[in-house]
Order: sequence, then structure tokens, then C-alpha cells
Amino acid sequence: MDADEFRRSGGEMVDFIADYLQNIRQRRPLPAVSPGYLKKLISEEAPSDGESWESVKDDIEKVIMPGVSSAHTFREPLLASSPACTELEMIALDWLGKMLRLPQDFLFSGERQGGSIILGGASEAILISLISARKAAINKLRCLDPQLTNGQALDKLVAYTSDQTHCCMEKSCLIGLVSLTILPSDTTGALSWETLEAAICRDLARGLVPVFFCATIGTTSTCAFDNLAELGPVCNKYGVWMHVDAAYAGSACICPEFRYLLDGVEHCTSISVSPHKWLLVNYDCTALWTLSHPQHWQVNMGRRFRSLKLWFVLRMYGVKGLQERIRQDVHLAKQFAQMVKADSRFELIGDVTLGLVCFRLKHCNCVNEELHEKLKSDRRIHLIPSSFKGKFFLRFVICPASTQLQDVSFAWSVINEITDGITRHCATRRAKPPGSCACITIRHS
Repeated sequence: MDADEFRRSGGEMVDFIADYLQNIRQRRPLPAVSPGYLKKLISEEAPSDGESWESVKDDIEKVIMPGVSSAHTFREPLLASSPACTELEMIALDWLGKMLRLPQDFLFSGERQGGSIILGGASEAILISLISARKAAINKLRCLDPQLTNGQALDKLVAYTSDQTHCCMEKSCLIGLVSLTILPSDTTGALSWETLEAAICRDLARGLVPVFFCATIGTTSTCAFDNLAELGPVCNKYGVWMHVDAAYAGSACICPEFRYLLDGVEHCTSISVSPHKWLLVNYDCTALWTLSHPQHWQVNMGRRFRSLKLWFVLRMYGVKGLQERIRQDVHLAKQFAQMVKADSRFELIGDVTLGLVCFRLKHCNCVNEELHEKLKSDRRIHLIPSSFKGKFFLRFVICPASTQLQDVSFAWSVINEITDGITRHCATRRAKPPGSCACITIRHS
């Protein structure tokens, strides 16, 4: 919806909330619906085409409110007190899981009754998965040796990840008191199955217990992709829980042409995708699917009605609308990449698969750091830098849903302007003393 429609619809929702609060005495303190009531009122799959806001708004009173408790101001994760909250979450996550073509075992509607939940972020999803894997491993070890204490069992556990995984994996292991082995990625930023298996075998020979591995689909630094089809069988062979962190890139897999990125997902035990990163859902909203029902699904006992906003977006945009948004962003990123490639002063770092473009000047790190600092001081655009295999580079990512080619072109013009200034400065810079950086010139083609 455009700005005027948003203002009008927002006003309607404010009126709805005000009326609800004003007339709350006329509502039942607790819902009187039967378990599974929502499944009879909502389709089994997300709509292909987007619906109108009026249609969605009408269903709030007809479909959602009968299953909402009016006795308190927070939503407990309990079916009895908040059936709409619990049941809509199950339905919305099954919708999204089907859009991603996840194995049926991950879905509530699947034969094995997999489980899913909406959490605050990918960090929380990794922590919950790690703690669940830790609990299962400790129980198994103590069954084999009843004399073993929890602490003794815990000392044996080892988790694995690559040097390109988000730092939240390290934080999760610190909280979970599980030793972490960080493994080197290859030249593409992915972790090879040979490296993982070699590390597992080394630890087994030392009497340790490999328990958890976090793979990444779309690494933070360069948007690299671990090969799940190769890593998964290694984890299955040694009984290691494999979690897939697909926070950003996972959303793209609703498009058939990008679904290959999740090939091998059937080998994993859990996977998380964050619709707030690329599916137009407001923060915070991270979906976690798991084959093993955790004893503790989340850190907090209560939680917000996050599934409502996911349901809104999936209905109003439809599968086709969200696919088109992702395709447009990828197209814009590739157009920016072509601008970079057309300028001989620059080079790309890695492939441009989705909405992230990593690039740098064909020069030493300090010149690229200078470019970043000047862009940051200029304040017209904002780029977050990173480094990979010793190379410092800049990251250009398509973020707002309103981004158009003119915005991409503007960003490139700013980068060129700042680069030209650095070029002129370097051309007149005196030679530096021995041992210092040899940043003298940046040549035009």
C-alpha cells in the first residue's frame, strides 16, 4: 500500500484497538473455542496472489479475536489461554515451510509432526538448538554411564562451525558451556565436508563427543553457502545435530530458481529463517523448524503475537508478490555488480548470487579502508565493510523495499565521486618511507 493507504489503514486499526479497549467488558475473559478451530477457518497454504487489506482486517474480528484471551496483556505460549496465538503460529509457519519446500517432517501437518516456533532472531534460534542438542547428548551419555555427572558429560561435548559463521554461534556456546571448534572455510567462504569430518574424527580419537554443527546458507560477510548435501551426511554418520542458519538467504528460497541453496536440508535437525530480513515482515520474526521437539522452545515463558504480522504479510503480498520482491532486489544487486565490473579500478569479491555485492578497489587494504572512511564521513550512503582471507572490502546490499535503480545509480555515483578524490590525492602523494604501505596511485582505465 502507498503512504495514503497506510495512513488510512493505520487509522482504522487505531480505531479498532480503541474500541476493543473501550468495550473489553463485553468480551469473555477466556476464549471458548475448541482446539483446532483456526485450522477450519484458514487455508492450508499461503495465497498465491495478494489479498486486500480490507479482507485481512475483516478476518481479525471473525477469525482471530474469538481465540484471544482478554484476561491479560501478554500472550502465553499455551493452547488453553491463547489458542489463536498458538494455532496461527503453527499455520503461518507451515505456510512458510511449504513456500520453502521444507521436508514434510518439519511441518506440523507432516506425518512425524515436526515443530516450529517464531523467535526474536537467528541468535536465539541457534542457542535453542544448541541447548536442545546438548540436553539430548547428556541424557544419552548418562544412560550409557549412570555414574557420570552432568558436568562430566558436559566436558566431553564439542560443537563445530566455520570461520564465516555469525559470531552468535560463539556466544551460544559460551552460554551453553559447550566447547566450540571453529574450522577454516575454503576460498569461496564455504566449509568443506572433508574439513568437518576430519575435525570430528580427531575429537572422537580424543574421547570427546561431537554434538552440534552450525551450517550457514548466506554467510554474513560474503553471502557464501555451505553445501548441506555434503555436510549433512557427515553429521548423520556421527550423530551430530546439524542446524542450518539461513537467516537472510533462506527467504530467497521461496523462489524456485534459488531453492537449490537448500538442497540437502533433509539431513539437518533444525533450520532457521528470518522473515524480518527479506520477506517484508517487521522486526523481530525468526522462524525455527526442528525435527526434535525441544523441552524448552524459547528463553521467555511469554511472547508476543508475532505470527499475526507474518500472516498479514503472507496474505497481503501472496507468494507471487514476495517472489517478485526478491527477484527485483537480486536484479538490482546484479546491476550494481555490472557497474563495478565496468570500472577497471574495482574488483568483485565472490559471486553475486542474491542481494549482496562485495567489492573493493584493486589496491591495498589501507586505500579501501580510506574509501570506507570517506564514504562514512560523507553520510550520503551507508556501506558496512568486512574482510575475507586478508582482503578488506565494502558490502553493498539492497535493503529497503522501495529501492529502485535510480537509488543504486545514485549510490554508485557517490562511490565514484569519493574514489576520484582519493585518486587525485594519491596521485600527488609523496613516496612513503621504507616499510610503510606503498599506496601511491590508483590508475584510471
